[in-house]
Amino acid sequence: MVILSDFPAETAGVFTQNEVKAAPVRLSQTYLKQATPKAIVANSGNANACTGTIGMDHARRMADTAAKALGIRRREVLVCSTGIIGLPMPIERIEAKMPELAGSLGEGAEANALAAEAIMTSDTRPKSEAIRVKIGGKTVTLGAIAKGAGMINPNMATMLCFVTTDAKISKAELRAATREATDLSFNRITIDGDMSTNDTVLVMANGQAGNRAITKGGPGGRAFREALTELMRRMAKKIVADGERVTKLVEVVVKGAYSSADAEKVARAVANSKLVKCSWNGNDPNWGRVIHAVGYSGARIREEMVDIYFDGRCAAKHGLVSDTPLEELQRVVSGPKFRVCIDLNLGSGEYNIYTADLSPEYVLFNREEYAVSKMKR
Repeated sequence: MVILSDFPAETAGVFTQNEVKAAPVRLSQTYLKQATPKAIVANSGNANACTGTIGMDHARRMADTAAKALGIRRREVLVCSTGIIGLPMPIERIEAKMPELAGSLGEGAEANALAAEAIMTSDTRPKSEAIRVKIGGKTVTLGAIAKGAGMINPNMATMLCFVTTDAKISKAELRAATREATDLSFNRITIDGDMSTNDTVLVMANGQAGNRAITKGGPGGRAFREALTELMRRMAKKIVADGERVTKLVEVVVKGAYSSADAEKVARAVANSKLVKCSWNGNDPNWGRVIHAVGYSGARIREEMVDIYFDGRCAAKHGLVSDTPLEELQRVVSGPKFRVCIDLNLGSGEYNIYTADLSPEYVLFNREEYAVSKMKR
């Protein structure tokens, strides 16, 4: 897949926090410091991770081949890969197809759909969104495609997200807006608690909307940040909802914590608890599993102060079972989407995170369908 801007684009990137980083991540981080990008090239099926010096050579060859086909400089091409880890990239196959790919570039819904489909791995459906917002009397468009379905955990996930916008915005403000939007979206999702080697969010702004340049604290800055954050939130929820054979999208909300840091600890503990996720898959409103995760989260809590709600229906009050009929709670967790709210009643700290259940099909998929033993070398 190739994304091409006809104009140099201010570009911001957020990458995996995993200490083991794929070659394309390292290369793109370098190129972002050296040039103003005009293109992104991405492949699925092979992550080009843990492939040593040959992996870096293959990533550079991807950029070089794309640059030649597009008529731009190599450092103007950012490279992304996703797929199996540890196997060499079949770079010759990519190089052979690049001229054809560059020649088939198009605009509009059809081209967007093809690009979103091209980056899928274990996804069951392509993911894309678009938002328009008025900034300084001009219409600014933001569009995104993304992939991700497993190995999803806060601090980025096994995911790629590419955002393009015609907004005119300074590099510093775009970087700040991208970091803020990522923290409020992709860094607040988890499916299985695993963090990938290839996670990348790239936001390209080519300045063709005609708006007055957005700068830090200047007019239009807040509107752009809100639009970018909303776009990324929509994409983040699509990723969780498409988790590898999961059946439920669950928002975990923690409030009343002693601090925001404590609220985050509780939210992540509950969202990543395998026991909690299994109970959701069984349509079981097992608040006991929720409070046990609260207890080991490392946050300051008082058991007798904890309240737990499923879609606003009280399951536990002051650490004890409530009088809400069990059947009512079961109806909530039997649905495809619901919210678990945990009130610690200790302060004003708040945090939310999106997660999913854990299904037998998820285990089956990850033990068989994506096994390295089945991959061609």
